[in-house]
Amino acid sequence: MKISSFIELAKFGIKTVLLRKKDPILGTVILTDKCNLKCKHCSVNNITAVVYPYDQIKKEMRQLYDMGVRILFFCGGETFLWRDGQKTLKDLVTEAKEMGFLIVNVVTNGTYPIDLPEADLILLSLDGDREHHNAVRGDTYDTIMENIKNATSDNICFYMAVNQINKSAIRDVCLTARDTKNVRAVSFNFHTPYPDTRQLALSKEEKKECCDVIIQMMKENVPVFNLKSAFPYLINNSFPTPCHQCLVIENGKISVCGRCIDVEGLCDECGYFFVAEYTLLFRGNIKIINEMLRTYLKYI
Repeated sequence: MKISSFIELAKFGIKTVLLRKKDPILGTVILTDKCNLKCKHCSVNNITAVVYPYDQIKKEMRQLYDMGVRILFFCGGETFLWRDGQKTLKDLVTEAKEMGFLIVNVVTNGTYPIDLPEADLILLSLDGDREHHNAVRGDTYDTIMENIKNATSDNICFYMAVNQINKSAIRDVCLTARDTKNVRAVSFNFHTPYPDTRQLALSKEEKKECCDVIIQMMKENVPVFNLKSAFPYLINNSFPTPCHQCLVIENGKISVCGRCIDVEGLCDECGYFFVAEYTLLFRGNIKIINEMLRTYLKYI
């Protein structure tokens, strides 16, 4: 991370904590909900299968920037399916950087060739070893690993959603992150139980067991892009929600924190590690602040 970017983000954090402000800093633009997969844990794919046009996406990026957002994510559906004429995902990342966003990340399922060195991080969904991943996402593991091998940059971070199917595969994903070329780290979420996927949710005891495995992996120097200090809050769902510093925009509609905020009661069962980390950060939790500084400077 550039020193200038770090300073600007630090100023935002200090102002937010001291003045108890709720201004946004992180924003997500949904490029499409079209996806080539039908993952068992996903409730937001192919609802419309509309690919939003470039001019609309650019307008939404500008809208978020003008609201103060400086960390930008592109999400789907599957982001690498996005195209408008000759414009591709690479053009959007470049546009975002030129617009002034300090960090630009992309979320993908990894089934398309990965040529995106312009992104700060590519959050790539890997949900276990071959057996467990394929049980969640279909027969895609080998394709993904080949695409990672042939990626044009080392800016990949595994992104694992832990659920009842793959909860025993955390260690496998951690070791794969440690030992795979072009992968910087691994980041975790617990499954957030939309009504149609409630059977995949973890109990408090299961979350505790998962966090214990992640902590052990950290002790073994596996590059984990999460904050250990937030784990007790995630286990007990005791962190404040929603995160007012995070916004999502899709087809002109802005949601605070995420799309799941529209589902009654779902915030109380939130499994997104970043939501816990950011809400605790901006509440002035000293342990979270110290750990986030070390983690972000190391992996971004």
